Amino acid sequence: MSAPTTSVTARTASADVRRPRRIALLPTAALLLGALYCLLPVAWVVIAATKAGNELFSTFTFAPGGGLLDNVSDLNGYRDGIYWRWMANSALYAGLGALLSCAVSALGGYALALYRFPGRETVFNVLLAGVLMPPVILAVPQYLLLAEVHLTDSRAAVLLPVLLSPYGIYLARIYAAAAIPQDVVEAARMDGSGEWRIFRAVALPMMVPGLVTIFLFQFVAIWNNFLLPYIMLSDDEKFPITLGLFTLLNQGSTTPALYTLVITGALLAVLPLILLFLVVQRFWSLDLLSGAVKS
Repeated sequence: MSAPTTSVTARTASADVRRPRRIALLPTAALLLGALYCLLPVAWVVIAATKAGNELFSTFTFAPGGGLLDNVSDLNGYRDGIYWRWMANSALYAGLGALLSCAVSALGGYALALYRFPGRETVFNVLLAGVLMPPVILAVPQYLLLAEVHLTDSRAAVLLPVLLSPYGIYLARIYAAAAIPQDVVEAARMDGSGEWRIFRAVALPMMVPGLVTIFLFQFVAIWNNFLLPYIMLSDDEKFPITLGLFTLLNQGSTTPALYTLVITGALLAVLPLILLFLVVQRFWSLDLLSGAVKS
């Protein structure tokens, strides 16, 4: 009687082993479909940027052309290279804005995580409400405020509103609470260190991986920001790349040849983000490894 029971148990076990493998196909297929959905427009931009103006709408969508270098040359010569001015403006807005926003987030997150003061939870809840608030709601009030101090149509009008990031402060607080032991801070105070020195020499090095994440998020958000520059700026010499390409796209309705410049410009605009991600990813790995060695 034991042999049939053993064989039934073995078949049941083998069926249980096969069942998770079959079930795992569903999330894998869903992930593949999601990746295809996200990467298909990128593939179209890459291929369309290789086509000349007369090939863009007359050839198969995913058939590559041979006009990439000509498109880049035309883009470089358009209005004395204004595209690169837009690119430099985006680098300024995103780089400086993300750096300053990261510094504000580090200070705010550290204070909310390590200090006990009346109203701390209220401040944190207000920040959480700010995370949930869409930026489109704030754009017009920010414009009206900056118009009162005559800062509209200036680079400061794009930089000032992005300095305070509720999401960045939220991430900094969560990371600081997990990464900075209270005992280390208390020991530094007993040694006679001031609060600023404790933050700069003790807390800040521990927060670096979290701050790198905040910097990356802010850089990408500011680089891709369209609505705020659209409302604040009127001089196209100060446009970021998103707003500059939008103006080219609008002109393309009357001058179809500009469509190739828009597509080529969109392709080149993605390259700095890819490069930044690769650099930051390497930094993450090195920092986490050094943290593991130190521990």
